[in-house]
Amino acid sequence: MSQATETSPVIQEPKKEAWFSPKNRKLVSDPLTDNNPITIQVLGLCSALAVTTQVKPALIMAIGVILVTAFANLIISLIRNTIPNRIRMIVQLVVVAALVALVDQILRAVAFDVSKKLSVFVGLIITNCIVMGRLEAFAMGNKPWPSLLDGIGNGLGYGAILVILAVLREVFGSGTLLGYHVIPKIVYDLGYVNNGVMVTPASAMFLIAIIIWIQRARNPKLVDIS
Repeated sequence: MSQATETSPVIQEPKKEAWFSPKNRKLVSDPLTDNNPITIQVLGLCSALAVTTQVKPALIMAIGVILVTAFANLIISLIRNTIPNRIRMIVQLVVVAALVALVDQILRAVAFDVSKKLSVFVGLIITNCIVMGRLEAFAMGNKPWPSLLDGIGNGLGYGAILVILAVLREVFGSGTLLGYHVIPKIVYDLGYVNNGVMVTPASAMFLIAIIIWIQRARNPKLVDIS
């Protein structure tokens, strides 16, 4: 007589997602292209118009927004389960304000001239729709690592557009790049003059519109998004 043996069901543990899985990599890459915060989500336009007359302040502004967006997403995601829903916006603002104050103080310490050029716009990062939008839309519902990547990706997407605008506006508006003259003197001798419109906020709006046009022409799926 054979003795029946009881076997306990094997419980398989869920596989841990790799840190840089395709899904996580898309959190960084999508905001650079088909989900850009400026050209697709149409957020952060005010600072894009104001700080892109020269490359250096635009670059520093971009780095500031990347740091604030990334670490605000990380901190809010870490404490998201302890935040009462009715005061979540206040908590988010406190976290963002603390990070912005930190960035502002570091900027004053290491690049005081640029901090003067950026003026109030560093402080206004706290009101940047991209920062608050990612906290509400992503960090409040996701784990810390994806939230950090989402913040980095959206900051990079914002910064990429800022730098593109700044390069075009500084070269064609002032004839310089990062403060160095790039248009030869002979070009000026032939009658070329710097385009004064490029240093006005209106030119930034035209350039953003051209980027949006090119982006949608290359990918028709984006046409009906906004």
